[in-house]
Formats: sequence, C-alpha cells, structure tokens
Amino acid sequence: MKLVRFGAPGSEQPGALDDKGVLRDLSSVIADFDGPSLSANGLNKLRSTDLSRLPAIEGPVRLGPPVAKVGHFIAVGLNYVDHALETNTPIPEEPVLFSKAPSCIGGPNDNITMPAGSRKLDWEVEVAMVIGEPAFQIRPEEALSVVAGYLLCNDVSEREFQIERGGQWTKGKSYPTFGPLGPWVVTSDELKNPQDIEVWLKVNGVVRQSSSTKNMIFRFDYLVSYISRFMALQPGDVITTGTPHGVGLGMKPPVFLKAGDEIELGATGLGVQRQIVTACDC
Repeated sequence: MKLVRFGAPGSEQPGALDDKGVLRDLSSVIADFDGPSLSANGLNKLRSTDLSRLPAIEGPVRLGPPVAKVGHFIAVGLNYVDHALETNTPIPEEPVLFSKAPSCIGGPNDNITMPAGSRKLDWEVEVAMVIGEPAFQIRPEEALSVVAGYLLCNDVSEREFQIERGGQWTKGKSYPTFGPLGPWVVTSDELKNPQDIEVWLKVNGVVRQSSSTKNMIFRFDYLVSYISRFMALQPGDVITTGTPHGVGLGMKPPVFLKAGDEIELGATGLGVQRQIVTACDC
C-alpha cells in the first residue's frame, strides 16, 4: 500500500492510493498513521479494506508527512563512500548516528525556510524507513520484519550550524522544515528489496545527485539491528539512511541554497518531492 496524509498542517487526514493511483480517504477506517496503526496488525486491517468503496479526494490537495507523531527521527551520516570522500571525511567503520528533531518534519512539497543568518544551506536526498514494531537488540536477519515501510526524505542541512558551531550535528539538521518526508510510505510487503532503489535530486532543474541504495555502506537490515543495540526503537520512529555524493558542500567551490531556489528529488517507487527555499520572516 501507499499510505498518505493530506490536508492543512496539523489537520492532516489518513489516506491511501488505490490501484489506479486515486487518493482515497481512510479517516472512516483509521484515525491516523501513527505508531499503533503502522504495526503488522494495523496494516493488515488496512489491507483488508476495499479502497474503492472509500471517498475519492478530488482536485489539488496538500500532502503532509505520511507519518504522524514521530517519536524519534534518527539519521545516518556518511553512509555512501563517495559522499564521505567528497566531504573529506573518513569512511566510517561503524554507522554515524545523529538525531533530527521531529519538529523539523514537513510535507513533501512544503517550503523550506532558511534560518536567520544561514549561509550554507544544503540538500540531501535519502531513503528513510518507518518502524512498525518495537525493536531492541534485534538480529540483522530479523531486522526488516519490524520495518513498516519506506519513504523519501530530504535531509536538509545548514552546514555552518552543523560543522562550524561546535558540538554535534543536530543543530544543523533540526530547524523547522528541515525534514520533508513523503509523499507516501510504501509498505514493506510492496517493496521487497530496499537495496535496489534509484535516488536523484535536482536544484533549479540541474541534476546534483544520482545514485542507488545498492551503494550504501551499511544496509537497511544492518542499520536497524545496529541502532537497536543502543536504543529501543518504537513504532512510528523514522530512520533516514544517508545520502550519496552530489551535495552542495562537496562541490568545488561549494554551492549552497538561496531563497527562491527549487529542489526536486525522487526515488524509485517512493514518489517525488518539490520544495521552494524561502527566507526566514524573523
């Protein structure tokens, strides 16, 4: 299934795309796509629903982030060799983990806001996964069984805040609008091999990133298992798994986003996002 949330920010309703790509309103079946509804039991209930009998949503509609009430937004850094090399960073021997504040999450086509004083705003196309079952110290061979589905993420980053302001990366990764997710979650039963997803990103129509999850250093199953050694993963947690080469920081000279720039990104089966960069009204 392709799970969608639609409507105004803060008032999104759950929906799903039927086999013809028509958006159907699921609010009579489920309250929202949060942790409990993303469990195996919750998703089985949805799979038994005849989408053709539900109201179709007509006309343009805002798409919100397809996961509600995210408890922990976990990110993996430097998970492609070519990205580590372009940023002059050692290739990691273990996954690099950091947090993005859940308050940074937005819809796939919402504007991205430049923070006051931002000079090094950057883009990162990534494939994320959402957890559907509690997981603690789970083995790699069982890890994908707790993944409810996969979705597209733009791990927006302010590089000066991230690298030059001391401490850890979180402060450059968590500003409101820095976590566009969606347009939908593809449930795990429909995406059999997450290690074969093509990803791409354009800025103002120019291709900046183009790669595949085949090139990840640490695979999806290993990442879930590894992260669960250090924390108990909960239904609704989102893990975004790293970006390939082609970020602005890695260009020579570096190129960063400015107000008015348009970003478009996509991944096989996971849809497309489009964002406009806007100046902070603050």
